[in-house]
Amino acid sequence: MNNNQEQQEAPQIPGYGLYGWIQALVCSVLTVVMVFTFGIRLVGVRGHSMVPTLQDGDRMLVISSVIDSDYTYGDVVVLNKPSFLNELIVKRVIAVENQTVDIDFDSGSVYVDGKLLKEPYINELTFRKDGVDFPLTVPEGCIFVMGDNRNHSSDSRNPSLGAVDTRYVVGKAKLVAFPGTDSETEKRDFGRIGGIE
Repeated sequence: MNNNQEQQEAPQIPGYGLYGWIQALVCSVLTVVMVFTFGIRLVGVRGHSMVPTLQDGDRMLVISSVIDSDYTYGDVVVLNKPSFLNELIVKRVIAVENQTVDIDFDSGSVYVDGKLLKEPYINELTFRKDGVDFPLTVPEGCIFVMGDNRNHSSDSRNPSLGAVDTRYVVGKAKLVAFPGTDSETEKRDFGRIGGIE
């Protein structure tokens, strides 16, 4: 008797094929749930504080801070600080711990450690003061964040938010998965789907 005949004559367990499919399906669903709970999530943008980079209603793919908690200048982050605002906040990292931020509100210029930032992503120069005194050195374990729509953003210039403890960071926004409506044209620009710079 050859191996093929032995395999063909092996007894079949009734319902085992169905059990295998159900087990695979449950494992797949659990994996997706775990990834979207602890790794990746979709977050919506509310408001116009990140225009022109992000529009009201954009849906972003966010990588959890559990996976990536190394924040650097230029990262777009999602924050959750209920004592400031009882909803998720989207801002850009301007400085990290031990860096010094200074803003010249006459010229609208932002400096970090004495160097003028080149900010091609902003909607307008920074003329709006919001109560924080500058220069400000970012405390350990914190980041300084600002909206790209500088004069229409409540951010780390506001003492109620200030430099943000990184424990309030939900994650980094990596790409626009579904565009919201453009504030000027009131239309969706599907060409905006892609990475966030």
